[in-house]
Amino acid sequence: MMKRLKSALLGILILVAGAGFAASQTTDLGTGVFTSDMGEIILTIDASLAIDKINSPYVMFMAFMVAKGEGNAAVDRNDVTMTWNGQEYKMPTLVEWRKNYNGAQGDMTEYRHLGHDALVLSQLSTYKFTSNQDYFPILGRGPLPTDVGSMSGSIGFMTKLYFKNPGFKKGDQIVIAVKDKKNPNVTGSCAVILK
Repeated sequence: MMKRLKSALLGILILVAGAGFAASQTTDLGTGVFTSDMGEIILTIDASLAIDKINSPYVMFMAFMVAKGEGNAAVDRNDVTMTWNGQEYKMPTLVEWRKNYNGAQGDMTEYRHLGHDALVLSQLSTYKFTSNQDYFPILGRGPLPTDVGSMSGSIGFMTKLYFKNPGFKKGDQIVIAVKDKKNPNVTGSCAVILK
């Protein structure tokens, strides 16, 4: 029993320390956009819609992932996590999300009006992002569903990330982390402040 308790406490300390390290390596680009080149995957998160719709039952972030240098990576949707208040969360399955959430079309309409893609893409101007695949595509519109987002050389992966809202409040800090499907040492993480 004591051994399990120590192991659980160590896990919590690692999560908290990792969140603090990610925060120190993240750059706030303004208007809810954050970027970090910690790890082998550059991860940029546009949290502007999540900030605007902080009480939504499912909260959307737009993610831009790029493999550093001439590397490549493939991030499975199950290898995307969010840490909030020391607790790690996974994204819902596509089936669960579609069954329980009907605000996706409105989210994309509002996101387009926020117009932050230009800010993000200016920071990542040496990369191209394909828009034909997404972890959370809207039925009958745009990209096809994928479980794995691939990036290589100058081609990045852009996708929506949804998490079930655990009770966000303005000013909360979260860390979104990703890892390569085949090599868990190839990672990226980005701290986000919901301000």
